[in-house]
Amino acid sequence: MEQKCQDCDATMKILDDVVVGEIISCPDCGNEFEVSKIDSNSVTLSPAESVGEDWGE
Repeated sequence: MEQKCQDCDATMKILDDVVVGEIISCPDCGNEFEVSKIDSNSVTLSPAESVGEDWGE
């Protein structure tokens, strides 16, 4: 499967065995997206939440 990056419009290849919750990275801009839904021949991606370091604060 292929999906367009929501940020830079690059084509991202998504494997057929992808699962909900998996993180997909754009090969061009490096942004990460989480697989939120899988239909028969398509996936729905949402921006992955990034967890910042708190460095013990």
